[in-house]
Amino acid sequence: MTSQVTTRKRRWWQTMAGREALAGYISILPWLLGFLLWGIVPMLFSAYYSFTDYDILSPPQFIGLDNYVKMFTRDKLFWQSLKVTAIYTLVTVPVGIIVGYSLALLVNQKVKGLSFWRTTFYLPAVVPVLAMAYLFSYVFAHQYGLVDGILKSIGVTPPNWFGSPRWALPTLMLLSLWKAGGGLILYLAALQGVPTILYDAAKVDGANAWQRFWNVTLPMTSPVILFTLIIGVINSFQVFTSAFVITDGGPVNSTLFYVLHLYRKAWQQLEMGYAAALAWILFIIILSLTILVMRTSARWVYYRGE
Repeated sequence: MTSQVTTRKRRWWQTMAGREALAGYISILPWLLGFLLWGIVPMLFSAYYSFTDYDILSPPQFIGLDNYVKMFTRDKLFWQSLKVTAIYTLVTVPVGIIVGYSLALLVNQKVKGLSFWRTTFYLPAVVPVLAMAYLFSYVFAHQYGLVDGILKSIGVTPPNWFGSPRWALPTLMLLSLWKAGGGLILYLAALQGVPTILYDAAKVDGANAWQRFWNVTLPMTSPVILFTLIIGVINSFQVFTSAFVITDGGPVNSTLFYVLHLYRKAWQQLEMGYAAALAWILFIIILSLTILVMRTSARWVYYRGE
């Protein structure tokens, strides 16, 4: 009886589960503080500034929904930047997934020099975006670039890649494939995690290579495809460096990405309140797309535990 009373009076941190929970909270405390100070607090400030006229140099003046009304009714570049970013996302995200997945399928085979090919395909993913942008600006430079030189040598007249409104955005889309190998490790791990017994069973049933891929490989690796799809959508809506370095949004705003437009409003035109409103609309767009993908994933994503 005495031991039962003593057990009841013990504090939660004196129990084994309590000590483990306390140790866990202490371990993640630096991250929690960082998230609070550099995540939640700035978001709250930006939410307030989005309802103000704030130019950094003077105190913010509350103006209600004027920034949002201006965004949807008077700012034509808002719609242009949203259009450019949406087109970029619709093209580069699925193409990037297909290319990355295909590379993973390739290096998952028993070929000679496999380690070399895996390293080669993944290496561009760790190259800084700024260095990659400068490299591509030289490769596709008009008249004296590497690509122009190759095309001229075979009698083809190259376009002005980054100087033409027709070609600037497609060229930046091509640049995005440089990092398609970034998901190689995830795809490769998923492919190697598919139980071989499933392939053996499919062979016994008479399934050919394509049927085994479509009915075994693809469903078993679909959770990783879902993850890369979500990350790809988020990253594509935050494209900034390549367009800022190479085209600066031109020509004729054909590569004016959403974040580049936001940057101009915030740091070039000092419309920080309006830029905060743009940032919150971007947050809502990304959140909505993420929820949409997650809601529809039940139709095509297979989880082994289900």
